[in-house]
Amino acid sequence: MEVGVATVDVSAGGLGECPFAPGALGNLATEDLLYMVHGMRIETGVDLERVRAASRQMESVLGRRLPSRYLHVGPVSTSFTAQR
Repeated sequence: MEVGVATVDVSAGGLGECPFAPGALGNLATEDLLYMVHGMRIETGVDLERVRAASRQMESVLGRRLPSRYLHVGPVSTSFTAQR
C-alpha cells in the first residue's frame, strides 16, 4: 500500500481453492487482511466483526472449516504499535 497498491483480492473466510496448487488452503481471508491493516492504523470503513460474522455463517452453511486465521481466534487486541 505504501508503494501504490490500491487493489488486493481477498475472499471472506479465505474461501476458494486452486486445482493447480495441490494443498493450497484457499485465498487470503478478508478478515485476516482487515486485521492487519487495522493494526497498522489504516482506516478502511469496514467493520471487521461483521465480516467475521459473515464468514462464520458461510462456514456453517458449507459445513466445513474455512482457512481464515482471524475467524478462529478469540477476541484480539489491535492496540500494538506498528513499526516502520
